[in-house]
Order: sequence, then structure tokens, then C-alpha cells
Amino acid sequence: MSLGFGEILVILFIVLLLFGAKRLPELAKGLGQGMREFKKATSEIQDEFESAANTVDPGKSIKDDGNGASESTKS
Repeated sequence: MSLGFGEILVILFIVLLLFGAKRLPELAKGLGQGMREFKKATSEIQDEFESAANTVDPGKSIKDDGNGASESTKS
């Protein structure tokens, strides 16, 4: 489901009627700042996961003994 050009124009016209021409730049600025903060937060979380994954000792493996218990061994 995607919006066509006509639907987008109707939505923009309704927003213009609701908020007025003077408030639209303020709303767009606030929306842009919110999107930027969200993107920054998600990239920080992704960086934390990647750094945590890189700090795991690659020489260490987990061996399953078949009883549901695992033991850590050096390869």
C-alpha cells in the first residue's frame, strides 16, 4: 500500500488548513530534529551491539554436552 501524488497533496492541504502557513516551517523543523535524534540513538545502539560482539574472545567456543548444560572450552 503506497500513497499516490494526489493523496499526498490532500494530506498536505489538510495540514496547511489545520496549522497555517506560519507554523508549517516550525513543525517541519521539529520533525526533522526528532528524526535526527532517533537515527542517532539507533546508530549508537547498533554501535554498542557491534562493539560487544567484537569484544567476545573468538578463540572461545561453547560446547554442548547433550544434557542441556554447556561448558566453555578453548579450541
